[in-house]
Amino acid sequence: MISDQKPKDRSDKPEWYKEGYDHVWLPYAQMKTAPDAVAVVGTDGVSLKLSDGRELIDGIASWWTACHGYNNPKMKEKMIAQIEQMSHVMLGGIMHEGAAVLAKRLADLLPEDLDHVFFSESGSVAVEIALKMAVQYWMNQGIEGKYRFLSFTEGYHGDTSAAMSVGDQESGMHKAFAGYLQQQHLVKLPRSKQEFIIFRTYLQEQKDNIAAVIMEPLIQGAGGMVFHDGTILEQISKICAEEEVLLILDEIFTGFGRTGTMFACEQAGITPDIICLGKALTAGTVPMAATIARSKIYNEFLSDDPSKAFMHGPTYMANPLSCAAANASLDLFDEGDVFDDIRRIEGHLTQSLEQFRDRSGVVDVRVKGAVGVIELKEIKNPAKMREEFIKQGVWIRPFGNVIYLTPSFNIKSHELSKLTAAIDEIL
Repeated sequence: MISDQKPKDRSDKPEWYKEGYDHVWLPYAQMKTAPDAVAVVGTDGVSLKLSDGRELIDGIASWWTACHGYNNPKMKEKMIAQIEQMSHVMLGGIMHEGAAVLAKRLADLLPEDLDHVFFSESGSVAVEIALKMAVQYWMNQGIEGKYRFLSFTEGYHGDTSAAMSVGDQESGMHKAFAGYLQQQHLVKLPRSKQEFIIFRTYLQEQKDNIAAVIMEPLIQGAGGMVFHDGTILEQISKICAEEEVLLILDEIFTGFGRTGTMFACEQAGITPDIICLGKALTAGTVPMAATIARSKIYNEFLSDDPSKAFMHGPTYMANPLSCAAANASLDLFDEGDVFDDIRRIEGHLTQSLEQFRDRSGVVDVRVKGAVGVIELKEIKNPAKMREEFIKQGVWIRPFGNVIYLTPSFNIKSHELSKLTAAIDEIL
């Protein structure tokens, strides 16, 4: 017996669903009260195919990973070829072509000397790696005590321990763990001249124990889809450099075109000391992430002393199949008109979502690249709202007090229109 819960009627579901559902612990869900998850049996283009024959237009691209949509034939071809050749080898003591090619391509795409790529399997782990790199960077120079980080309210960096600690524990989803997590410096993201003075003063006072500032550039994603412009990012970068504190950019959400440029940091003309990538790195096919450091960081780990090496090694880091997927995704960026599509989406969302600005209960409407956000005063029952969206034939997953769209870049105009029409209906 799984639990003492009253069994739900799942007679219309596939056998695999009825037999296995109660053994799966779903993410971000109160399993006692959460509605049953939809049974997806296939994907095509930008749609999810359900077991009952319905199709849902995916408005969030599987947590904004499937940037080129689903079942892209070029990606499938490259991944199938890789499986037939070599699905996995460890990276410890072994190098393979996919890892070498991908690392070089990422280095070429990123600004300046962000040249040294450390692979992992998830964005949260990529953040953990970045934090460890920053701490050891100072330790390897004989500078002790810089073990803490400064991050910003409404930020989110993942669900593992150190990543949680640099997120917003007060208003975020991790407040239950506040007593367990290492205490960091959490401050308001500065926007005005006076707030930047306060930020600089705080950094000056605390920098002896701060290894780095970590932030999401241009859009704070899971913390509420909160936007800021490139001048704010530029000013934070400048202050970090002047105060000799490292800057880590978490571009797991914003990377690979989501904000309108390949990387969000390009819009501020800055180069962080360390950058974290993930999600759309493999275009929503297989797990992969990367932490990339500038040469000044990497060089502090080069030594005749073995203890100064970076002691971290995810089992599946640079998995050949993941590398093949990432390289295939970058091919699509190189060969296609992806950024034209992103501009088309941005224009469509800007025009379509503006109609909701004056609706009752709407606080704000904002669009950046292929991200559209409607902020409400409150959403009393997000789960119920998700059910209503399903009835409209779309997959939109509101959270907190926002309804958001982060569609695949290959979405067609009529599919976008269906998403916004569904929002219209629900509002």
